[in-house]
Amino acid sequence: MSSRYKKKPELAPLIIKYDDNRLLPVLFGEYDRNLLRIEETLDIRISSRGNQIFLYGESQALEVGQRALNKLYQRLKGGLPIDAAEVDAALRLSITDDVMGIKSVEKSPDTSKIITPKRHITAHSVAQSSYLKALKKFEIVFGIGPAGTGKTYLAVATAAAQLLSGEVDRIILSRPAVEAGERLGFLPGDMREKIDPYLAPLYDALYDMLPADQVVSRIGSGEIEVAPLAFMRGRTLSHAFVILDEAQNATRVQMKMFLTRLGEGSRMVITGDPSQIDLPSGAVSGLTNAVETLNYVKGIKTISFSEKDIVRHALVTEVVSAYEAEDRRRNINKIRKNGGD
Repeated sequence: MSSRYKKKPELAPLIIKYDDNRLLPVLFGEYDRNLLRIEETLDIRISSRGNQIFLYGESQALEVGQRALNKLYQRLKGGLPIDAAEVDAALRLSITDDVMGIKSVEKSPDTSKIITPKRHITAHSVAQSSYLKALKKFEIVFGIGPAGTGKTYLAVATAAAQLLSGEVDRIILSRPAVEAGERLGFLPGDMREKIDPYLAPLYDALYDMLPADQVVSRIGSGEIEVAPLAFMRGRTLSHAFVILDEAQNATRVQMKMFLTRLGEGSRMVITGDPSQIDLPSGAVSGLTNAVETLNYVKGIKTISFSEKDIVRHALVTEVVSAYEAEDRRRNINKIRKNGGD
């Protein structure tokens, strides 16, 4: 990011004034770490005096910095907390605004919000914003892209919010048990003990949204169900928010079976990463096939994420980018080799 602004001369400071001084220490962060993060990312300098913030640097970078600070300030005014992830999200969205020529904070895509007992969740990227809107509007949503982009997390958050609001009666979370070859009977313990470790990521997301006692009681009452994909066969899932995670490892037959479980008043979210298919060689991924087959079906929406939408540790983005670059090199070499035969 900094390379976009680095070599131009420093101009007059851009001055921002905020009306609530009490929020500024939180906006700045402990030891001004939030300001330092913005400085490092945009290659600008920031200082403050009273309720004024002075931004020094190249004009385009200053505009991005101003948008990021405004987003964070508005978040604080709304009673929401700020952490390092929120600072990075504000920067990411502001940089996107800059590229798209968006000048108004109100038009920024961080207005989508999910409220659960333990989290107030907002979009951290343009794709996440589109995803949250799709989850509210469409009955079937596909979220495809690399790990760390929030596909499953945001789906579980939306499910929890809709369960609490009474929009759905239950949540059903599922994954295809590819690593166990769907042969769960060979694993030690009872069925709950067999499947719980494999479904741990879904439990983690649930516990991040709801108090532990609520998760336990709702699982006990059947309001929340976590089960392998194979357990969906023969059922009709009505008035439920149904999530299929790691769907790239579902076969075409399994995906068709899952999608046809949709009942009255239900919503389905199918998430996965087509670059991490663990199916046997030659098997067609049900996720890839479904996205292609159902692309133009009304009522179904596909949201694609990229490495730019990764909201985990910054190194995760670099790891994904490096692997994608390697895949591209291998594909080019394969084409050249085949062309020479």
